[in-house]
Amino acid sequence: MLRPEQYHTIQIEKRDDGIAIATLNRPERLNAVNPVMHNELSRLASDFDSDGDARVLVITGAGRAFSSGGDFGGDRGTAPPDPDAPVYVNSLHEARLIVDNMLDCEKPIISAVNGFAMGLGATVALLADVVVAARSAIFADTHVKMGISAGDGGQVIWPALIGPSRAKYYLMTGERIGGEEAERIGLATFCVDDDQLMPRALEIAGRLAAGPTYAISASKVAVNKYLRFVSNMVTPLSLAMEEVSMTKEDHREAVRAFQEKREPKFTGR
Repeated sequence: MLRPEQYHTIQIEKRDDGIAIATLNRPERLNAVNPVMHNELSRLASDFDSDGDARVLVITGAGRAFSSGGDFGGDRGTAPPDPDAPVYVNSLHEARLIVDNMLDCEKPIISAVNGFAMGLGATVALLADVVVAARSAIFADTHVKMGISAGDGGQVIWPALIGPSRAKYYLMTGERIGGEEAERIGLATFCVDDDQLMPRALEIAGRLAAGPTYAISASKVAVNKYLRFVSNMVTPLSLAMEEVSMTKEDHREAVRAFQEKREPKFTGR
């Protein structure tokens, strides 16, 4: 069940009309994913799926971004001072749960993408059943720019949405895609003016929440089974390769460069 008090970096709002809104809430860091948020993302979809009062989930970001991806800026975050809170560990197990729990969720998930959706932030946005992007939205899988591979779901969802050839290009380069282009190539379902982002997302959510629950669920579950099959093949390998890439000097150099606000000098090591 979605319990707002069990989330510290994601603001949970449960409305009377069956719509739940999850707002990634570290706006001072462009909603970058620290270990606390990583843990919360790993259980968000399953908590929503088991909540009898919530029929549709809308995920968005507070402030100027949906999520800028992993937090490499030195503010990694710590668990809240609650002895009963779970232990927050940025683990490969959690990384797989983020992907698979979203794909296993039987209820509709909508992402309302404002500003940057980078790296893991892009993965979370794109795994939603309906992706509504603001015109100012910017999508990119930027793992490669940090000297690591796109292991946490990018290699599952990008090819499914835009095809292997385009996906490989964007995953290998980390190139950015604006909201209108994302809609044109099929990365986003809809692109709307910035001030219409939440109204449009909530309009779709309201239509789904008021619709035939079982029929709607049954219409997405079989499609997601295909994506889950792909994830079963791809995710273990992609996460393992991402873990290896984190041991490379190129990754350490990328983190230093990010923190020192300069361009990295990659050496292939």
